[in-house]
Amino acid sequence: MPHLMQPAIAPGTLSRTPQPTLRTADGDLVLRPFEPEDAAAIHAAFQDPVLQHWHIRTMDSADEAGEWLESVRAGWHKETCAQWLVVRAADGEPLGRMALRSLNLEDGVAEVGYWVMAGARGLGVAPRALTAMTDWALAAGFHRIDLEHSTGNEPSCRVAEKAGYPLEGTRRSSALHADGWHDMHVHVRIRQD
Repeated sequence: MPHLMQPAIAPGTLSRTPQPTLRTADGDLVLRPFEPEDAAAIHAAFQDPVLQHWHIRTMDSADEAGEWLESVRAGWHKETCAQWLVVRAADGEPLGRMALRSLNLEDGVAEVGYWVMAGARGLGVAPRALTAMTDWALAAGFHRIDLEHSTGNEPSCRVAEKAGYPLEGTRRSSALHADGWHDMHVHVRIRQD
C-alpha cells in the first residue's frame, strides 16, 4: 500500500556514506565514529558510579565493550543509531559519548543519549558536543530530536537547556532504573527552532 507522505529522510541516506566526524563551534572537541581500539576507554568510563547510576547497563570487561562497539558501528549501516566518541581536539583524549538512538527516518525523529567521563564533567563538554550533533542531525533532515532524562538528574537538565533543548513536559514513571521508576523530563529540538 503506498504512503501518502514521503519519508523525512530517504532510506539509505545515512548508510551510503561514511559516518561523519563533527566538531564543536569552538573547535576544541571532535565527535568521531567509534573505533575498535576505543574499547578500553569505554570500559573504564562505565566503571564510574555516577554513569552507572543513570544508565541501565553495565560494561564488565573490555571485551564486552568491544562487542558493544561493534553493535554501535553496525547501527550506522542499519540506520538505527548514530553514535560518536567525544574527544579533545588537541590530543584525542576521550571525554564522552553522544548518540542519536531510535532513529526513525520516515518521521525524521531521533532520541538523544550521552554521557561524559568523570574527569571531563563541569567543562561544558556535553552541551557543546550535543549542539554539534544536533546541528548535524537537523541539517541531515531530522525534524524532531527528543532528549529525556530523569527528573532527578539535574546536570542533564542543565545540559539540555544550554544546548537549546527547551523542556516540553514530564513523562510520569516512564523509565526503570536500578533504584526504581523515574519520572522523565522531555526536552525537544525541532528543526525550525
